[in-house]
Amino acid sequence: MGKSRIAAPAVLLLATVITVHGHQYMGRREEVGVYELMRGSLTARFTNYGATMLSLVLPDKHGDLADVVLGYANLDSYKNDTTYFGAIVGRVANRIGGARFTLDGHVYHLPANDGNNTLHGGTKGFSDVVWDVVSYESASHVTFGYKSRDGEEGFPGDVAVYVTYALIGNDKLGVKMVAKAIDKPTPVNMALHTYWNLGGHDSGTILHHDIRLFASKITPVDAQLIPTGEVEDIKGTAFDFRLPRPVGGRINEISTKGYDINFVIDEIKGKDVGRHLSRVAIVRERNSGRKLELWSNQPGVQFYTGNMLKDVTGGKDGAVYQQYGGLCLETQGFPDSVNHPNFPSQIVKPGEIYHNVMVYRFTAH
Repeated sequence: MGKSRIAAPAVLLLATVITVHGHQYMGRREEVGVYELMRGSLTARFTNYGATMLSLVLPDKHGDLADVVLGYANLDSYKNDTTYFGAIVGRVANRIGGARFTLDGHVYHLPANDGNNTLHGGTKGFSDVVWDVVSYESASHVTFGYKSRDGEEGFPGDVAVYVTYALIGNDKLGVKMVAKAIDKPTPVNMALHTYWNLGGHDSGTILHHDIRLFASKITPVDAQLIPTGEVEDIKGTAFDFRLPRPVGGRINEISTKGYDINFVIDEIKGKDVGRHLSRVAIVRERNSGRKLELWSNQPGVQFYTGNMLKDVTGGKDGAVYQQYGGLCLETQGFPDSVNHPNFPSQIVKPGEIYHNVMVYRFTAH
């Protein structure tokens, strides 16, 4: 199968509703609610708590419908969630080593909510706040907005952030994350933390899913899952998914009891960064025939196999989620880039705009 690219102009998701006008933050405060998008065979539901994806229902090869996103039966459960089910995580997704970084000569100390490190934005990141509902049309899109204040979770500067979920045609879901630094340089690296199980959210493990990752390198990590700063070739190792194979085929060779690491996307290089969407992954579940294809403009993707899930109660339809119950494909900048100058920078300066675009295509045959 050849490589595929999507030109960015073809998937600019509702740019007019997410534009930040000067330093003004556009949006209106809302109570926590649920927002449904429906078109063709896809039905998706979201909440403005954490700008979270709650569900995605789509048919299998026989036309039978199933929800392929892990999540809770009620909204209150998301407020005490430690799995980040379906949430937008930030201001900086993934881990920051030592819960600190230096920017322009100033050392910033962050909450250590993952051992000695900061995970997914800190104690109260973007996944744990109520976002404004900026725009909503049930047949097309929903846009959530949030203003992150200077000093929030230790990060510098005011930042206006927006997330748009949009249905594209009858078989695609687009996600666009945008952030604008208002008054100070600051790191921004947002990610969508959806857990996928193409057999159905309560159908067992994802170990039999076939996956192909368009990546030939990883950023290896230490025992605390903090990148070492190296970029390592994966040819022939248990991380090598350049050709499709089952998720669980070599999972016992992974010291972390499953995959939880950043893969370096092959196609995004130099001047192409941010200009095109490159193919990231193809996932297929044989029994249902469902297939997920993912494109993004980001240099990395965190492939996580739900290693830490254990007896997670309160799931939809009474589900209790266990280890390997879902997989995550979090397109992102490299983890801990604030502490590794050789990694692509995630610093956004005043007046600059950060974009993280994802496009999913769903089919079944």
